[in-house]
Amino acid sequence: MNKTVNREQILSGNMVRAILLLSVPVVINSFLQTMYNLTDTYWLGKLGTEELAAINLVTPVQNLVINFGAGITVAGSVLISQFVGAKRDEDARSMANHIFVCAMGFAVVCAAVVAAVTPAIVTWLGAEGETFGYSKIYMQIAVLDMPFLYMVNMYVAINQAQGDTLRPMLMNVLGIVLNMLLDPLLMVVFQFGVAGAALATMFAKAVPAVIAFVILHNKKRLLYLEIRKMKFDREKLKSIVKVGLPSAVGGSTTQLGFLLMSKSVFAYGTQAMAAYGIGNKINGLITLPSNGIGSAVAIIVGQNVGARQMKRAQQGYLLSRRICVIFLFVGGMILSRMSVSTAIVKIFSDDPEVIRMAADFLSIMAFWCFVNGIYNSTIGLFQGCGQTTVNMVVDVARLWVFRFGTLYVCQEILAMGVRSVWYSVVVSNGLAAVALYFVYKTGCWKKAGEPKEKESTPEKKRAVN
Repeated sequence: MNKTVNREQILSGNMVRAILLLSVPVVINSFLQTMYNLTDTYWLGKLGTEELAAINLVTPVQNLVINFGAGITVAGSVLISQFVGAKRDEDARSMANHIFVCAMGFAVVCAAVVAAVTPAIVTWLGAEGETFGYSKIYMQIAVLDMPFLYMVNMYVAINQAQGDTLRPMLMNVLGIVLNMLLDPLLMVVFQFGVAGAALATMFAKAVPAVIAFVILHNKKRLLYLEIRKMKFDREKLKSIVKVGLPSAVGGSTTQLGFLLMSKSVFAYGTQAMAAYGIGNKINGLITLPSNGIGSAVAIIVGQNVGARQMKRAQQGYLLSRRICVIFLFVGGMILSRMSVSTAIVKIFSDDPEVIRMAADFLSIMAFWCFVNGIYNSTIGLFQGCGQTTVNMVVDVARLWVFRFGTLYVCQEILAMGVRSVWYSVVVSNGLAAVALYFVYKTGCWKKAGEPKEKESTPEKKRAVN
């Protein structure tokens, strides 16, 4: 898709068409990303419940580190999109270079540190025996793919900020195909087991990462990387920290909450842990349209804020929210039927008890998944106008206040057993959606989203916050 057409479409074209052009490729791209994990889950389910539980136990640790670093790429997407909307292409290009250096530096350092402390982390999670061994092996290999992951994430952020969501989707097609081929080859044929799952994912990300690196250095693009000529700009670095730090703190704090949730689930046994992992991954597929439209909202709002078109930014948000809620409500009613959820779960496990618990979890989440439409679209609104602090506060409250509060009531007062976890998830998501809605109604996003005036002197240009 032509980048200029995308910009004009976002700033002045038909809004429904803009939402679809942006969200459909993002949904497909998110689906492909989710397939990385689902492919591992499928083949590990064939190996055994212990292997499946081991990966589900340590996945939140990976996500914690990844989400902290993702604050950098979130900042990049927001700030670049606002520069693009304001038609300040040189500033957008400079910001892309700043974000690249920060993200890759973070990825390399974190990969080394996490690999070194993995045994201590797995011990703290309570894993023993075979589960400890499988968790340790998987995590130490899996974290090494972080530089590759961040390279692809940078490619996605830079392209999406310009309104190009198609090419990132095509990039990930290659990765998922490679992963699907490598999983059975390394896990079953070569009998690498859990290590094979981690290696397959790493190799599948390495190839797209190399391609992304080459493409991002193509000077024929509107935005390209030119690290050797880059000079750090203090104001741009401050903007990255201002927008990115709340996303980093919110994302990592949320993932820490997920980690403690995993520890709580593991107390019910490996079967419960396996069921929890399966249910979460399938629910991730159900809510992909919501996530995709949320990303589209961030792009639409970001560019329109940069162009100072606040009414059009709000129009994009309201229309996207309506589409999200209706789609998820209809889909959720279908998938919440126990017969449907059971049939889906059986794809990933042969264990009757795992199937029973996972189907129960999935049916409950699917019934209430429409609240994700409000949550994701409103998150996209605040992200697009650079108000990531709001997202951070609500995200942290969602896990640490709403979810753990509900979990305590269900476990200690209502004695609901493992179903306490299932209901804590849906209740916390609903309360977070309500909280975001009320913050939106205050109108604070409009004032916060107004970009600063461009300085008259080129060397004093400031990033839009």
